[in-house]
Amino acid sequence: MSSGIAASGPVTATRWSAMLRHHRWWLTRIGVLPVHLTVFAVAAFFLVRLVPGDPVLTATGGQVTPEQYLQARQALGLDGSIWTQLWAFLGRCVTLDLGTSMVSYQPVVSELAARLPSTLEIAIIGLGAGTVVSVPASTWVVVRPREIVSRVLLQYSRTAGSVADFGLGIFLIFLLYARLAWVPAPLGRTSPSMGSPPVITGFPLLDAALSGEWAVFGSMVEHLALPVTVIVLTQSSLLIRLLVPAMRAAIDDRATLFRVACGAPRRTVVLSVIRRALPATVPVFGTIFGAMLGSAVVLEQLFGLGGMGQYAVDAILSVDLVALQGFLLVVAAFCLVIFLVTDLLIGLLDPRRRVGRQAVDS
Repeated sequence: MSSGIAASGPVTATRWSAMLRHHRWWLTRIGVLPVHLTVFAVAAFFLVRLVPGDPVLTATGGQVTPEQYLQARQALGLDGSIWTQLWAFLGRCVTLDLGTSMVSYQPVVSELAARLPSTLEIAIIGLGAGTVVSVPASTWVVVRPREIVSRVLLQYSRTAGSVADFGLGIFLIFLLYARLAWVPAPLGRTSPSMGSPPVITGFPLLDAALSGEWAVFGSMVEHLALPVTVIVLTQSSLLIRLLVPAMRAAIDDRATLFRVACGAPRRTVVLSVIRRALPATVPVFGTIFGAMLGSAVVLEQLFGLGGMGQYAVDAILSVDLVALQGFLLVVAAFCLVIFLVTDLLIGLLDPRRRVGRQAVDS
């Protein structure tokens, strides 16, 4: 009896060790996330302190006595050494307390939580629209490589990363609004005569649909059409550039040749090629979504959409260090989560890319 119990101990330990090696590919990625967040938090803390100007003097207009000045710095957490401030900031981050805005005197977390869905909505719509455009365009290039449209799309894909979203947005505003009057004025999410829909999910367009405010919904679609178009034009070129070679490789795959030899319909073959080409571009989708989130922040300011972009600009102009470092940390955290989800999807779609796969197989 005792020998059986003693033998079960090493077997159990070996089993747990094998399980940990098998799941190391995703446990490692989740485990390093807090480390990356800490690095970004430290970077955000020091970056915002490079902004010129004294935040206390800016917030008070300089109309304070020396005693009041010291009291204000203490209330804002700016007293003590830089390392004391950093340690206090990291401690608050652990409890999800990003401090209180120097201008609005509201918790930064609540202000960002109210604005983040609006920015995410634009980025999500941009990613969806970019995918809808890029996949058929890449398929057309692969299936009909000698046509003029395919050549134009290939030339367009070579411009990946070379077109600035802000510059393209200004050009389209000048052309489509100022000259042709095809789009509404870039002065918000809806027409000035319309109010905002009731807050249900925090995503304005979705809330307008859920509440049945279809006039507001239509106005939002009209006002979002141009910024989403800018995002699609600046980001989908990279998707096409990566999808085309992936689809060409999938066409030469044995699975495709087998379907063709079996007389499968053309539509079935094309869908099979697309399905096998998409996993190779999953890492880029995560990167592009992070870029689209950055584009949304920039375009929100250009098109007067509010959201995180307006919040960041206001924080910079008012030297609101607390709000600015909270903004940087939230954006960095969200991008890290996107990259984590992308890595996990890659591991699920292609087990060969999992960390430690060779060790487990051996």
